[in-house]
Amino acid sequence: MAKPTTQYSCQACGAISARWMGRCTACSAWNTLLEEAAPTKAGRAAPGRASDVRSVADIDLDDAARIPTGIGELDRVLGGGAVLGAVTLVGGDPGVGKSTLLMQALAGLAQAGHRCLYVSGEESAAQTAARGRRLGVTAHDLLVLAETDLDTIERALAEVKPTAVVVDSVQTMRAASLESAAGTVSQLREVASRMVERSKRDRFTTFLVGHVTKDGLLAGPKVLEHMVDTVLAFEGERGQAFRALRTHKNRFGSATEVGVFEMTAAGMREVKCPSELFLAERPRGASGSVIAATGEGTRAMLVEVQALVGPFAPGSARRTANGVDGARLAMILAVLERKAGLALAGADVFLNIAGGVRVEEPAIDLAIALAVASSLRERAVDASVVAFGEVGLAGEVRGVARAEQRLAEAAAMGFRRAIVPASTADLGAPEGLTLVPVRTVEDAIEEAIPR
Repeated sequence: MAKPTTQYSCQACGAISARWMGRCTACSAWNTLLEEAAPTKAGRAAPGRASDVRSVADIDLDDAARIPTGIGELDRVLGGGAVLGAVTLVGGDPGVGKSTLLMQALAGLAQAGHRCLYVSGEESAAQTAARGRRLGVTAHDLLVLAETDLDTIERALAEVKPTAVVVDSVQTMRAASLESAAGTVSQLREVASRMVERSKRDRFTTFLVGHVTKDGLLAGPKVLEHMVDTVLAFEGERGQAFRALRTHKNRFGSATEVGVFEMTAAGMREVKCPSELFLAERPRGASGSVIAATGEGTRAMLVEVQALVGPFAPGSARRTANGVDGARLAMILAVLERKAGLALAGADVFLNIAGGVRVEEPAIDLAIALAVASSLRERAVDASVVAFGEVGLAGEVRGVARAEQRLAEAAAMGFRRAIVPASTADLGAPEGLTLVPVRTVEDAIEEAIPR
């Protein structure tokens, strides 16, 4: 009996079925099965083929060499530069600056003598070139191809032999061997797998631009993130010039790094000292404002935590948080009420991290607690005070990682006192900075906002 030449792939979860069904048996989604060409045995290794097994000591490390892009913040996030043979997936909201940043990265590589190829599936070659000219890109080694057919792109790669490639975007590319439309699960899986295979075989670095859903997640199957080597998320609010390039996965470096950029008319500008940017407009002598020392990867940053406790009113109290997890704020408010004796029941509480930055680590807990207490008591925290520490459910203040870097950044920015967990006191303070160790959140509030 002849083997079927087609199969049905679920566009929601990627499950494969031999026949069409109205409902996917894997994810229970309706009308998501689309017909596509079944994979063939072509290209599979013969059973008797010799394996390419080598000792770790005999493998040439030049196969994973790095090339700097010329953009320090991007190189930081990548782990020191782009890795030859690696594939990086860059996601972000529309208009956040993904294409602009990658165009500038290719321009930097081209100016260093590397041949680069920008593949655009969303713009014509003239539109892409116009954006490059606006950014001041004039390198002759930066080539542009407006194409969505994967076979044509692969022929161009074989002809050009680039060092770096940008595919903008992966959702617009289509493999002719599949009958499904571009952007479907089967197409994304096929395009990504072929680009990964060719990048590693021909040793060029690839950046895939990915769309995101309305929830901010990368569009397409989760397997897409597993296939690539690095996943970066470009974050930023439309009304803010600040942009953050955050690492979600990195096989060749830290997975917790963040790069900071500022959107300007001339493109993305690196922000080498983010603390200055975030604290430039902080109010002096205002209640509810506390400076927190946060850590992103190997970098320490100072951010302003703002809290506003509204008047007590009957009905359900509003609890709104921007820049931190709302559940984290609710937990800290409960600890303040039960363990520190602050009357917050029935009061509206609004929390904001100034500058549009988002902080996900628990080290910001202590600054949040102090900001809420400051707003409730309508007494300002001294402008020379910085705080960090995790708050537990028993009201204790716990130590956090990379305390030395946080203290060094605070001292460099001119702060004189640091309210820190008691376990941090043994580390010693940089010159000009006095440590105030505390064991409970109640002790911290009394130190920062004495009655």
